[in-house]
Amino acid sequence: MTEQATSEAPACGLEETASESARVPPTGPSGDTAAPQAPGGERASEPQEPAPQPPDPAASAAPAAPTASDPALPREDVPSAPLLLAVEDVSESSVTVSWEPPERLGRLGLQGYVLELRREGALDWVPVNARPMMVTQQTVRNLAVGDKFFVRVAAVSSAGAGPPAVLEQLVHIQETIEAPKIRVPRHLRQTYIRQVGESINLQIPFQGNPRPQALWTHNGHALDSQRVSVRTGDQDSILFIRSAQRSDSGCYELTVQLKGLEAKAAINILVIEKPGPPSSIRLLDVWSCNAALEWTPPQDTGNTELLGYTVQKADKKTGRWFTVLERYHPTTCTVSDLIVGNSYSFRVFSENLCGLSASAAVTKELAHIVKTDVVAKPKSFVERDFSEAPSFTQPLADHTSTPGYSTQLSCSVRASPKPKIIWMKNKMDIQGDPKYRALSEQGVCTLEIRKPSPFDSGVYTCKAINVLGEASVDCRLEVKASATH
Repeated sequence: MTEQATSEAPACGLEETASESARVPPTGPSGDTAAPQAPGGERASEPQEPAPQPPDPAASAAPAAPTASDPALPREDVPSAPLLLAVEDVSESSVTVSWEPPERLGRLGLQGYVLELRREGALDWVPVNARPMMVTQQTVRNLAVGDKFFVRVAAVSSAGAGPPAVLEQLVHIQETIEAPKIRVPRHLRQTYIRQVGESINLQIPFQGNPRPQALWTHNGHALDSQRVSVRTGDQDSILFIRSAQRSDSGCYELTVQLKGLEAKAAINILVIEKPGPPSSIRLLDVWSCNAALEWTPPQDTGNTELLGYTVQKADKKTGRWFTVLERYHPTTCTVSDLIVGNSYSFRVFSENLCGLSASAAVTKELAHIVKTDVVAKPKSFVERDFSEAPSFTQPLADHTSTPGYSTQLSCSVRASPKPKIIWMKNKMDIQGDPKYRALSEQGVCTLEIRKPSPFDSGVYTCKAINVLGEASVDCRLEVKASATH
């Protein structure tokens, strides 16, 4: 598993040479490694050495850091160079590098790795970590924007440091670039309407790092600096027009640019004012209590669509104007319910989002409502004769009943004048018999037989009689006796 360490950039700067306590432990002529100095100034415990020999004049000079090519060290005692050194990530203040372990770790084993930096143009390598660290990925922090340096890493064993792996490309710490983005407010995503004389104040937020450059255009052309002022901050751009005119209408486009990247947003502005009055109006016709008018649309609609026309009338006696029609779209109309004996004038206003036109088109002539003689000619009325002889619309139906349970026989008859209803059993009139009750309502005739017995079985007849004739219907009633056990 790859281990990772985080280190701070050397406090002394990348130009300075590392102190002996921060360098890779040097190796003496005998091949022994000097113990690295701890941050507190103490040294780590040193391995046991044989008795010192008489000093060699050739060794009086300062010992150099041992490498794999040093003839005093066997090649198999020091590790080889780490593999696949690469930059994993670069931010505004840090860089992360990684590598793979070397092919040969050395006979004495691997103690860790030492990462070093060298600023562009400098000669000295500055170690990042004073002691070898057993990691294969390391992050160097607290770097400054604009720093340029080379990176190398060496594997270290008890016998010394092996040959370093050097990153060929230069590492450049740059400011992180955030692509520009414009966030248009919701109310500006549709046409922004203002009236003539009102101020226009557009505040458009945007994003981008570093601060992008904002540019406004009007219908593809540069803004008129005498009429339009623009102020751009770190996070928004404000376009301001103190007193809007109709010429300010159009498409305003904001372009935010940042190092070859750009974002655009278009905002449509419409500056409107009240429309002009209809061009002309005339009285077409007057009849009864009605007057027909016709007019032509206005030449100036106020830079927007008309919502319609408002038609008003005024009688000559009072001179007061009353609205007849509002937001009326056609250019012809008929005014009704005028008072007989009065004379009327008419006028028409145009209307848009700003309101009614400042003036109206007025008819030149008056509409005189004259009283006319009306002669009533009543139509002759023929009274219809609704007399009708009786006829049954719903006949009686055969019926079976159970003894002791009341039953009903019903039918419906139509006749005018109202007929007389007679009920009969087996051709015998049963009116007045308390066992039967006869009802007639709205042409529906009903005979109720109270608690019938088998003796009540037979043919029942309903007869309707009036001055125009008579009609009758029959049915059979069967009352079945209960079975005895």
